[in-house]
Amino acid sequence: MKLKVLPISLLTALLFSTSNYAALGEHDVNFDNDALTHKHKVRDFKFYASLYEKKSNKLDRILQRNQSNQKKIKAISKLFLNSSYVKNRLIGSDIEKERFVADFRSLDCFTFLDYVEALRKSYDFSYDFSDNLINTRYKNSEVNFLLRKHFFSDWTYVDDNGDRNAEDVTEDLTDNTKTIQKELNQKENGGTYIAGLAITSRKITYIPGESIDDSVVKNLKNGDYIGIYTNIKGLDVTHTGIFIRGKNGPVYRNASSISKNMKVVDTPFLEYVQDKPGIVVYRAL
Repeated sequence: MKLKVLPISLLTALLFSTSNYAALGEHDVNFDNDALTHKHKVRDFKFYASLYEKKSNKLDRILQRNQSNQKKIKAISKLFLNSSYVKNRLIGSDIEKERFVADFRSLDCFTFLDYVEALRKSYDFSYDFSDNLINTRYKNSEVNFLLRKHFFSDWTYVDDNGDRNAEDVTEDLTDNTKTIQKELNQKENGGTYIAGLAITSRKITYIPGESIDDSVVKNLKNGDYIGIYTNIKGLDVTHTGIFIRGKNGPVYRNASSISKNMKVVDTPFLEYVQDKPGIVVYRAL
């Protein structure tokens, strides 16, 4: 499945700008027609198209370089810094047909990782990004609400096509890990978080927050995908982000819902994770 390709300046503005909304459907690209007719918005649109052409060119260069996963993820994720946080970005439910959505400007913590990982797998944005995003976000590469990878640990399990997004390396980083059996999607009261989705029994291994120290950080790699483990029954993590070695030390690059942020930010890593229940660490394949 391929998306229709727009001229590069238009496509870049739709995906990266903040003045217009874009949702890329299975076979089309939809946007607010008013944004193209209102003079003020047209001026903004052209401004953003010009401003982000440079970013698009940079993305093309990143995708076409023969770089390690670590370097690619670090460079790609940097392009998303300051992109707005908006919750519940995807469209679909047990009663509403799933739509294939791609919008680089408004992210939640899961779609941020979706886009970075799909771009990491891509060589040419206009040719293979849409397929790679579907493969990253859905089991069996099928745009279907019930096959969406709702839980972060879904990234490490092989689907019917033999695909998975990442390897669980949590146990390789330290001897101080814990493993717990979770019934994913089952609430404390017996209900479910996601209507229509089956309950999945799964072992989750995590590093407790108090055990995350410099020795753990030393074993992490640029671009490791990190989930914040939760003790809440039926869930594996409550937040996701990316480990990055920054100029001023290691950071947690994440689409932050904290009121003072509400965008993709770099947060000092140890400061962020040490007071959390723990972390799980997945590494791109």
